[in-house]
Amino acid sequence: MKTQLVADAETLEISALNFSNGKRHDFRIFKESGLRITEKITVNADNGYLGIHKIHKNSLLPKKKSKKNPLSGKDKRNNKKLSRQRVFTEHVIGKIKIFKILSDRYRNRRRRFELRFKLIAGIYNFELKSRGNDF
Repeated sequence: MKTQLVADAETLEISALNFSNGKRHDFRIFKESGLRITEKITVNADNGYLGIHKIHKNSLLPKKKSKKNPLSGKDKRNNKKLSRQRVFTEHVIGKIKIFKILSDRYRNRRRRFELRFKLIAGIYNFELKSRGNDF
């Protein structure tokens, strides 16, 4: 099972979820989800979403290096800046992994995975609001 999680960088709240078979590519899940993001919002995604510029113009992706084209100093600094912005989303994913639904193999009924994950996301959002941003 594969889960796509959309989190707000300011509030750290999980705002959207999408689920798919584990073999499906991240960007394909995004395209099939029908999630529409306004042009005002900046999408900071990882390299699994190459091609998102065609759908959403205001998106940031780290630059990849290759054997023939190593990254310049400017590209490295830009990637570091993007990763500093994206780390908050990674923290949200880490908090969800505490519940072991993502970090371990899911051995229960597949049709219940979506329901259970949504419940965990709801618990996370509830705890986040009740404690402030200290969670």
